[in-house]
Amino acid sequence: MARTGTTRKSTIYDISRATGTSVAAVSMVLNGTWARYRIKEETANRILESAQQLGYNVNMAARGLRLSRSGLAGMILPHYRNRFFAGLAETFEDQARRRGLCPIVVSTQRDPAVETSVTETLLSQRVEVLFITGVRDPSPLNALCAAAGVPCVNVDLPGADAPSVVSDNHGGARALTDVLIDKMQARGDLAEELVFLGGIENEYATDKRIDGFREAFAARNLAPAIDAVECCGYNASDTRRALARRVEKLGRLPAGLLMNSITAFEGLVQFASALPREAWQSSVFGCFDWDPFAAHLPFDVTMMRQDVEAIISEAFALADGHDPAAHPLVIVPTCFGRMLDEQDQAI
Repeated sequence: MARTGTTRKSTIYDISRATGTSVAAVSMVLNGTWARYRIKEETANRILESAQQLGYNVNMAARGLRLSRSGLAGMILPHYRNRFFAGLAETFEDQARRRGLCPIVVSTQRDPAVETSVTETLLSQRVEVLFITGVRDPSPLNALCAAAGVPCVNVDLPGADAPSVVSDNHGGARALTDVLIDKMQARGDLAEELVFLGGIENEYATDKRIDGFREAFAARNLAPAIDAVECCGYNASDTRRALARRVEKLGRLPAGLLMNSITAFEGLVQFASALPREAWQSSVFGCFDWDPFAAHLPFDVTMMRQDVEAIISEAFALADGHDPAAHPLVIVPTCFGRMLDEQDQAI
């Protein structure tokens, strides 16, 4: 048979025959009114898939609206500059894809205006779930999600207006402090010289870690020095300046340093790299964060590792069981990080 150069377009009658559904049902699905007439979502999906297979022009954005599904999962986080946040983002992407979702991750640089703007944009794209990570005050963002009917979970820093998943900051800091005090006392140093450096005052994670730090001292009937805790932020340059002040006062590095984040630890490395090698050997170091690069440093450091796999798994579990009236707080245990994982050794 001769062809005329044109191909007949599929019609709703072709879709009806292919799916064994009525023309009316096909029409309702394609125009987005299927839910109003109590057509099952399974049937609607089957009709839309058939329409695509037959070359019927189905608008994919419209499909998401019709089925109240976009296939998108969103996460906002402060930045990618340390392994913890980068690990959360990578694990979130992996677990979202396993669930058939397309992950969208956006860094907000701890700017509340950017956090709000990004949240509004992601909600306008009809994300099916939003993980709000490392935000000091997530309540305004939780309210935006609630108004949009989108489940959200606060990760790393909790909030009262949505479910939250956090590390065991208190228990982890106490365990890390215990290890450092033991090391200091074995060297003949006074435990009271141990310094807690970094983080933000009145921030949940920092406050919990300070509580754990002080509790470790109290359990030994000891007390840290009056100026033992200094919340100088998360910026490496701020840590360098804080250390410079202490070294100027003491004439050397403190006998023990517990750094409250990997970025604070980076400030320590930058500052002390200009010191003689023996200066490194005069102190013990700990970090509430983990990165395998520490295995290559010329001194011993104990690192506390946060379980990003468990944190993201718990967050998805909370999203799956979303209850607008329930705002549980899940605390995930920490562990001491090995200096090199098998995967890192293979690289």
